[in-house]
Amino acid sequence: MTKIESRFARMSRRAAITGAAMATMALAACGGSKGVAEGDMGLGAAEGAKVTVVEYASVTCPHCALWQKNTWPAFKAKYVDTNKVRYVFRELPTPPVDAATAGFLVARCAGPDKYFDVVHQLMATQQEMITSSPRDWLLRTAQAAGMSEQQFNDCVTDKEAVAAMEKRVQFAQAQGVSGTPAFYVNDTQVISPGGEGASLADLSTAIDAELAK
Repeated sequence: MTKIESRFARMSRRAAITGAAMATMALAACGGSKGVAEGDMGLGAAEGAKVTVVEYASVTCPHCALWQKNTWPAFKAKYVDTNKVRYVFRELPTPPVDAATAGFLVARCAGPDKYFDVVHQLMATQQEMITSSPRDWLLRTAQAAGMSEQQFNDCVTDKEAVAAMEKRVQFAQAQGVSGTPAFYVNDTQVISPGGEGASLADLSTAIDAELAK
């Protein structure tokens, strides 16, 4: 086992504890977007907008990847690019938790301007995590974002960054979020049948109602 693989293994053990705790939680009554979480990544309208849409997702979640592929482009064009809503993305690693955690660390190390590009690229190429290896998949994405292998190694083993990630997971738990993808429009969860999270139609119904108030 290489040094970097050993660090990944330690990260995995620590993250597994968090994941186990998360799996035992039921959805709480409170809305999943209350408050502003440290580390929130947002697009569209400014903070404090009339309507805020929060998505909890993971780069290793197949349903999250399907939502990004099938719904995100139209949602972005209709509400984000037009600044009608503030879209907030919150990280909630899912199995394999170590790979998801490392993926989010890479996205943050790539910088704010590249964060969403990295997240979307990881979701779009999830299959490579299986056909090659999680580390190779993550490294290729990091290098495509302009990082060297050494920068990648330093990034995914940064103890402070991992601790910050764990705090974001704890915040999600405190909000009662137990699965991904999860969508909230001004603190009200929007769920559509089919397993991909919220459809554009259902999101639009909730968003337009809030905008009309």
